[in-house]
Amino acid sequence: MKYFVIRFFTDLQDNKHPYHEGETFPREGVEVTPERLKELSSKKNKRGVALIKEVKEEPIPFAEGEPFAAEVEEPKEEKKKAPTKARSSKKKG
Repeated sequence: MKYFVIRFFTDLQDNKHPYHEGETFPREGVEVTPERLKELSSKKNKRGVALIKEVKEEPIPFAEGEPFAAEVEEPKEEKKKAPTKARSSKKKG
């Protein structure tokens, strides 16, 4: 499992190491218990807010001969005409 920091914090169980938003948690070479992951990803910590979030990685399917994502053109959106107002069938006069 992979976790990312969603709020800045200093890890009191890692010699007060600072973790900034967007960084991977834990840093390389540091082991963290499942209980600690649960604590930091919930409101049940000293800050009272979730500090990290689990990111589930799903492999991107790639078949031989298919273009890379950068080579694929995004579909163009069709321009929709603004709806016209219906004219009244009543005659003036």
